[in-house]
Amino acid sequence: MGMDLLRVLTEAIDMSLVYEALSDPECGAQLVFTGTVRNENEGRGVRAVHYEAFAPLAETVFGDLAREVREKVGTPLRLVMMHRVGTLKVGVISTVIGVASAHRAESYAASRYLIEQLKIRVPVWKEEHYIDGEKTWLDGTELSAPYCGGHPGRGAIEANGAE
Repeated sequence: MGMDLLRVLTEAIDMSLVYEALSDPECGAQLVFTGTVRNENEGRGVRAVHYEAFAPLAETVFGDLAREVREKVGTPLRLVMMHRVGTLKVGVISTVIGVASAHRAESYAASRYLIEQLKIRVPVWKEEHYIDGEKTWLDGTELSAPYCGGHPGRGAIEANGAE
């Protein structure tokens, strides 16, 4: 379990580190999902996305998700969960989920669970920067009681100076 690569990063995601972390002679399947900044959302042209995260909490949630997915699909299982922060242009990788397992079924199940839970539970917020010059914060993860005593989302972090 100590081999998982669970990080929030300010620098570009190095895919060679992802594949290195997934390498295991017990694992015959490797599955890597990359999420990239796209050029359109809900009919509006996007030029960039600015991501913010509460990194210590995000990495704690990554660890929780790693334990949960092992309970669901078993072992051997090697995991990578990474998310960028900062302003990223269209086409740049913002998120990576990597799973290595003995067989493909476990990798697919684990990958799907991890990306869906990341979108719901990991404290990362995004502000879209549109071609017309406007910017909009999108709805994001609300911080929940198990992690922050029930404080609501991004605004609570800013108000407490923890960002």
